[in-house]
Amino acid sequence: MLDILLVAVGLIGLLIGGEFLVRGSVAVARAAGLSPMVIGLTLVGFGTSAPELVTSLQAAAIGSPGIAVGNVVGSNIGNILLILGIAASMGVIVVDRGAFARDGLVLAIASLAALAVVLSGAMSRPAGAVLFALLLSYLAFTLISERRRPQAMDVYEAEADLPAPMATFPAILTTIAGLAGTILAAKALVTGSVGLAQLAGLSETLIGLTIVAIGTSMPELVTSVIAMRKGEGDVAFGNVVGSNIFNILGILGITALISPLAVPPEIARFDIWVMLAATSALIVAAVSGWRITRGEGAVLLLGYLVYLGVLIAGA
Repeated sequence: MLDILLVAVGLIGLLIGGEFLVRGSVAVARAAGLSPMVIGLTLVGFGTSAPELVTSLQAAAIGSPGIAVGNVVGSNIGNILLILGIAASMGVIVVDRGAFARDGLVLAIASLAALAVVLSGAMSRPAGAVLFALLLSYLAFTLISERRRPQAMDVYEAEADLPAPMATFPAILTTIAGLAGTILAAKALVTGSVGLAQLAGLSETLIGLTIVAIGTSMPELVTSVIAMRKGEGDVAFGNVVGSNIFNILGILGITALISPLAVPPEIARFDIWVMLAATSALIVAAVSGWRITRGEGAVLLLGYLVYLGVLIAGA
């Protein structure tokens, strides 16, 4: 019961802590005079991925590579098949050709880089450095290119979801509270997940790919659902694509730099290929008519159910 409680507290804490972290950091950025485009692309991107980052770092620190790597791979699978599937089932999503020509290519490159690292069998510091360098290059190129596309400003401002103005000191306290809450929640989630896996006789990798991955992806789910309800399908789609890029280049990169770890063989055998298949499905759906329909959303959701079924059957 204690492990289940820790998992539940961790999942809820990650959602609340991540929200405070994003709100506080966005308010600080606004006070510093940063533009909505910069806030949406960087702070919100990092903020919504904070649960995955802290969780993977915590797992790597205690020697649980199944949770550390499974969290990222499982989150990317869930972001596409589950979260994008839910978003598309709520309405047709129109894809920005110009933005996806860049971001889709970066997502494909990042996914292939993740495949190469996973198949190597280890997340080494040099591999982490390469991934993180790719992320910095992507951010720099995107900021430069988007400055030349004024029409994109509205998308990034919507993704930033700028809150009401907040004084600098309360904003800093909110940011610190969000960061502290996220760290504590991630520790509770990892500890509970490891205990739950041992108690149920399940592998840590399975727990990382499912419970932990979906739990740390809750900010993306909430953001995408809210965006669809506002009629901003492009924000929901960009949220998923951007999150997956951050997960691979940022979270795997930073985790490998700080705590190099081995890659569980079961992820190399199966789950990384599912991630690549899901990424390919996203790209094909996006460029076929430059929209993702309700029917395609239903197919994505079905794919996730099948994936879960295979994982559970093989447990």
